[in-house]
Amino acid sequence: MFGSIKKRFGLKFSLNDPRWGRGSQDNDNKEPRQTGRPNDGPPDLDQLWRDFNQRINRLLRGKGGGNAGGGSGNDGDDDVRGAGISAGVAGAVIVFLWLVSGFFIIQEGQTGIVLTFGKYSHSAQPGFNWRWPYPIQTQETVNLSQVRTVEVGYRSNVRNKLARESLMLTDDENIIDIQFAVQYRLKDASAWVFNNRDQEETVKQVAETAIREVVGKSKMDFVLYEGREKVAFDTSTLMQQILDRYATGVLVANVTMQAVQPPEQVQAAFDDAVKAGQDRERQKNEGQAYANDVIPKARGAASRLMQESEGYRARVVANAEGEAARFNKVLVEYQRAPGVMRDRLYIEAMQQIFASTTKIMVDTKSNNSMIYLPLDKLIAQTAAEAAAGVAPPPPTTPAPLSETSVSEGKSDRNRERSMRDRESR
Repeated sequence: MFGSIKKRFGLKFSLNDPRWGRGSQDNDNKEPRQTGRPNDGPPDLDQLWRDFNQRINRLLRGKGGGNAGGGSGNDGDDDVRGAGISAGVAGAVIVFLWLVSGFFIIQEGQTGIVLTFGKYSHSAQPGFNWRWPYPIQTQETVNLSQVRTVEVGYRSNVRNKLARESLMLTDDENIIDIQFAVQYRLKDASAWVFNNRDQEETVKQVAETAIREVVGKSKMDFVLYEGREKVAFDTSTLMQQILDRYATGVLVANVTMQAVQPPEQVQAAFDDAVKAGQDRERQKNEGQAYANDVIPKARGAASRLMQESEGYRARVVANAEGEAARFNKVLVEYQRAPGVMRDRLYIEAMQQIFASTTKIMVDTKSNNSMIYLPLDKLIAQTAAEAAAGVAPPPPTTPAPLSETSVSEGKSDRNRERSMRDRESR
């Protein structure tokens, strides 16, 4: 193309020509071309383009360049024809390269958003994809598997606090300082790209809104101690509801409480209150432990006393019933033979009395003096002699009774017989 323009206008466009810019009079001098590079400069672009056209023409026509050394008229027509063919080939190559530029690859765990003149067209799945090249269509790659994190109340470190985000008001009108992190993933790439102007800022503001609502409905002690996990769970649930309502395409994975404490200005007073509460809990636990030790023992003693009293009552009742039954039987026998039963009852009563006594006093009824029988000493002496192996002394023959004792015995028997007769009557 440059060769045809040069021949038509009689100009040379060689940048390496030392006479570049000297006017057209130099072009009329038909000087032979220098094949070498003057002053060791760059190659002649005009000659390179001519050689390229000639090679393309040979390839297309299948000739070996038969008219290359012919007259000047055929040379000009060949240059025009070759320039047109070269332009077509170059255009085809450019179109091919433009179409090839529409191929793109989506990695696993990612998705592609294809835009047609800036408007959403479709989503590209992981793998090898093609779209219309720029400026017709463009694509934007979004990573769905990446776990993203947004920090509320601090930046990079819990010591770098942001009081504007971390200070919150509880239900009992106390101020609390909370730093937490939210981990989330993307579940809808198109919603994440088109429904959010500033994605991370939106998630952060939603997290701050949710935590303030949850803390505002809770007591300070609950948030500080036993309710941390519940506060985090409620915050995650409320965040997901808000994000779904806004159609942000975000899936909340986890809410982690980094630090929960009262404001630094009242930290000392709050520590004292916490210590007092801990002492109270410790004393309550000690009292509960003492109660757990004493109450079972008292209940055991009470149960034992109740069982003993029940046993005593049963024993007394049984004895009373047995005595009553025995008395009824004795009464029947007494009604049959009163004298015999009276003597028997008297003898049994004396046996019971003498079985538990060691001293006996006997009334002689003669001179109103008492005879003392030391049975305990006699029993102890007999036991000592038996242990020593000494034979007991032989029984002594009782002395004969005097007439007075005989008469007294008879009078006693007569008196007793008369009493029995009266009772029998």
